[in-house]
Amino acid sequence: MNILIVNSGSSSVKFKLFKMPGEVLLMQGKAVQNKQGQTDFQFKTETRKITFPLKEFSYRTVFQVLMDELVLSSLDKVDVVGHRLIHGGEKGTGCREITEELISFMESSVSLAPLHYPANLEGIRSIRQLMPGVMQAGVFDTAFHHTLPPKAYLYGISPEWYHKHKIRRYGFHGTSHNYASHKACQLAGLPFEKSRIISCHLGNGASVTAVKEGKSIDTSMGFTPLEGLIMGSRCGDIDAGVLIHLMENHQLTAEEIQRLLNKEGGLLGLSGISADYRAVEEAAENGNGQAQTALDVYHYRVKKYIGAYAAALEGVDALVFTGGVGENSSRAREKICRGLQFLGIDLDKKENESPGPGDALISKKKSPVAVAVVAANEELEIAREVASMVDSKRGI
Repeated sequence: MNILIVNSGSSSVKFKLFKMPGEVLLMQGKAVQNKQGQTDFQFKTETRKITFPLKEFSYRTVFQVLMDELVLSSLDKVDVVGHRLIHGGEKGTGCREITEELISFMESSVSLAPLHYPANLEGIRSIRQLMPGVMQAGVFDTAFHHTLPPKAYLYGISPEWYHKHKIRRYGFHGTSHNYASHKACQLAGLPFEKSRIISCHLGNGASVTAVKEGKSIDTSMGFTPLEGLIMGSRCGDIDAGVLIHLMENHQLTAEEIQRLLNKEGGLLGLSGISADYRAVEEAAENGNGQAQTALDVYHYRVKKYIGAYAAALEGVDALVFTGGVGENSSRAREKICRGLQFLGIDLDKKENESPGPGDALISKKKSPVAVAVVAANEELEIAREVASMVDSKRGI
C-alpha cells in the first residue's frame, strides 16, 4: 500500500510517500515559511526535483499543490494518510484511525499543545476535503512514553488531580525518540531490548528521553510540550512560583503568560535575536554576548538532563542526537558532551565535526558509551505503525 505521511506544523508541512511493507520512499518534500513570510514548496522523487514559491501558506493550498505534483509524477495512488499527532492523553497508545470521536478529542485538547494541535486539525480537515474517502490515521507523539512508571509521570501534587483530571507527565517526540534509539543501537551493534539509551531530540522543540530495555522510563517534556529543555521559543523548566508572581504582581493574564512561555521564551527570549538556533549561534560567533549566554543556558540544560537520566538508567550504553540542531550542529554536540567523560561519553573530535549526512557514530572507538547522530525519520516510524494498523484491520 502507498502511505502518505503528513507532519503539519504551525508554519510548515512535511510529507513523505512510502510504499509499504517494503519501506520504499517514493516521494518527499515540505512547504516552509521563510524569514520573509513567504512559503517555499519542495517536492522530490527519484526522477524529479522542484522548488517554487507559493502565494500563501495554508494547509489546503499546500495539499492541493502536493496532489497536483503527485499526479504529474504518476504517484497519485494514496491508500492511507498518516499524521503525526501531538497529544494522545492516556488513551492515545497506538496508531488510531481518525474518526469524528478522535477529532472531538483533539479539539478539546488544543490548550494542551497550542502550537501543534490547531495545525494537526487543519491538516486533517484539508486532506478530508481534497481526498474524500481515503482513510486517515494518526500516531501520537505521547504514545512511546506510556511505559513511564508512576514515579516518573506523577507531579508532587495531590493524586486527586491525576485521578480526576489526568494531570501528569505525558512526554512528546516519542516517535522520534523511538526511531533514533533503535537506529543508534543498530549503528553501535547493541541489542535495543537490553540497552540503556539517552536520546536527545534537539530542534525548535527539544526533549531528552531515557530508554531502558526498549521502553521509555523518563522524558523531559511533561503535561504539555512546554516543560524541560530550552527550545526555540519555549522556556522549558521554570519555577511555577514565577507564574503566580507574574499574575499577582504584574497582572498578566493566562493568555499573556501562555504567549510569554510558549512564543516569547527559549532561545528567542534569552537572545533577543531569533528562535532559530543557527541565527543565535551565528550572532554568538560574531561576538554577541547575549546570544552566547542563551547558548550556554541551552547547552547546560541538555547536559543536566543527560546526567539525570544516566542516574535514572543506572548507567548509559548509548547517547544519540537527532532533530535539526542535534543532527547539524557539531558545536552544540561538543558543548553538551564536554566534561561528560566521567560517564564514559568521549567524542571523537574529527567524527563529530564531519559525520556527513545521515547516521554516524561520533564517539571514540574505545569510548565506553556509543555516541551517535541519527537523521530524524519520524515519518518512516509512523508509516510502519500505520501499515501495521491497516493490516490488522484487514486481518493480515
